[in-house]
Amino acid sequence: MNASQSEALFARAKQSIPGGVNSPVRAFRGVGGTPCFIAKGEGSRLFDVDGNEYIDYIGSWGPLITGHRPKPVIDAIRSVLELGTSFGAPTGREVELAELIIDAVPSIEMVRLVNSGTEACMSAIRLARGFTGRDLTIKFEGCYHGHVDSLLVKAGSGLATLSLPDTAGVPKAFSDSTIALPFNDLDRVETAFRERGDRIASVIVEPVAGNMGCVPPEPGFLEGLRSLTQQYGALLILDEVMTGFRLSRGGAQQLYGIRPDLTTLGKIIGGGLPIAAYGGRADIMNYVAPVGPVYQAGTLSGNPLAVTAGIAMLRYLEDHPETYDALERNSAELTSYVPPDACLNRVGSMATFFFQAGPVKNYEGAKRSDTGRFGRFFHYLLERGVYFPPSQFEAAFISAAHSPEDIAYTKRVIRDFAASA
Repeated sequence: MNASQSEALFARAKQSIPGGVNSPVRAFRGVGGTPCFIAKGEGSRLFDVDGNEYIDYIGSWGPLITGHRPKPVIDAIRSVLELGTSFGAPTGREVELAELIIDAVPSIEMVRLVNSGTEACMSAIRLARGFTGRDLTIKFEGCYHGHVDSLLVKAGSGLATLSLPDTAGVPKAFSDSTIALPFNDLDRVETAFRERGDRIASVIVEPVAGNMGCVPPEPGFLEGLRSLTQQYGALLILDEVMTGFRLSRGGAQQLYGIRPDLTTLGKIIGGGLPIAAYGGRADIMNYVAPVGPVYQAGTLSGNPLAVTAGIAMLRYLEDHPETYDALERNSAELTSYVPPDACLNRVGSMATFFFQAGPVKNYEGAKRSDTGRFGRFFHYLLERGVYFPPSQFEAAFISAAHSPEDIAYTKRVIRDFAASA
């Protein structure tokens, strides 16, 4: 596989960008080698600057549920370019996107648009503190809620990939406001509430973890969180930045029958452009400025490009519910073969092959994986035109654009890898 142009660009990038990348996992530190610099995406495929072609199972880390350059989204973006890119004033399109989100996710009665999942989670946590008058947050080890100071405690994802315990630059007082507990361990949550329930403002959780690899909730875990937060007067925040509109039109909360107080969304709601949102009960959301005392603002929040792309994507998913059937078929077929030295976690179109016996139920379990073996797996696939996430601790994303031929070829390469060991 020719990589000369990517190598040259990476060397150049490291002179002007920390580590040569603008998000750490892109640097291939978890698998070794030089990252591919991408020139173009189309459907299920990526094309790099060296002319190599890949079947893409990253999908921009989740947003591209219908593949690269979906026509409805591209056409919508072209149309809005004739009008402007940012106004710093309200537009009707913001209202339309908000109404689409509220229609799809019954627990959301009001919603505020922001620019990233990090902003959404940061704002939801602040809102929960302002609404309850309390200061503590429960999060779960291996769940990543963006690079918010108080939530970068055992945050999985890039921190796990780079073997960083937490991160420098976060004052102890910030991390002291966070209680980090094992995912899927309801007993530890009950203990925390018994000991400090009058200070706990919220519990934030990825309903299906995607940042320690794909890890589903154990039966009763999400239901238990809902019950405990109601019992102690805390808010339940579902971080559906990754799972929202992916696992179903109503997200993981529809799949598992959970009604949170607040929800964070991102990725798919922007159709591939940067946008996110947080929303929930109207009485809580009315604590947000300008009507309430919890301040949050953003110059580019609700910008016309991202909002228009999001409207096109959400309208497409509303009009084509069969998309979710295609995702399930593709995902079930792709993961129907598991290498003998690996185990599989999958929920809908999110999946991870963990190189260990398993089962993987939490962050400690995920960390027992053979990351060296995963690195060899990643490069074996990459050299044969299959692009999986370059980290054992990231979920792969299957799209509706993957063809039966894509899936069959990928399975064959995975089988060949297992046979080559």
